[in-house]
Amino acid sequence: MSETASISMGVASRYARAIFDLVLESDEVAELENNVESLSEALGNSQELRDLIASPIYTRDDQKAAVVAIGTKMKLLDNLTNTLALMASKRRLFVVDSFLRQLKILIAEHKGEITADVVSAKILTQGQSDKLAKVIKERVGKEIKINASVDESIIGGIVIKVGSKMIDTSIRSKLNSLQTVMKEVG
Repeated sequence: MSETASISMGVASRYARAIFDLVLESDEVAELENNVESLSEALGNSQELRDLIASPIYTRDDQKAAVVAIGTKMKLLDNLTNTLALMASKRRLFVVDSFLRQLKILIAEHKGEITADVVSAKILTQGQSDKLAKVIKERVGKEIKINASVDESIIGGIVIKVGSKMIDTSIRSKLNSLQTVMKEVG
């Protein structure tokens, strides 16, 4: 990890921990979880919002006013809106994506959940996702939240990452292994 990424992650983690502790005291964790999901979705769908966060052409005051307006419009928790405003005034909005990821991790830990990143060649059906969550839960002993994504380049199979463990049953991986073995033989 580069030094800049490490510093950014540290900044995001500190802001996330601070807001999470405040929300935990006021027993608003469920509402924070909904806010984080809504804000993540808005970031994913709005190029203008991403530009506001990343572009240096906006002043601190412009960014602060914009995130306060967004927080009000989206009915975000006051603590979350105030934290975003503070981040804007300190020119730290560039870590919002990492900040939201850290909040998701803290919320999941609080709920006793673990997130499993699952990559498949096609979109998983709800039944497949539920069955996969059940199997992983049996292995790790905690509630599992599936974070599914699609990567057609794996051709078939599935790649599962839970914490530091990864299971790769993709056809792409098997073909790469076969290619390596064939190079060693020839």
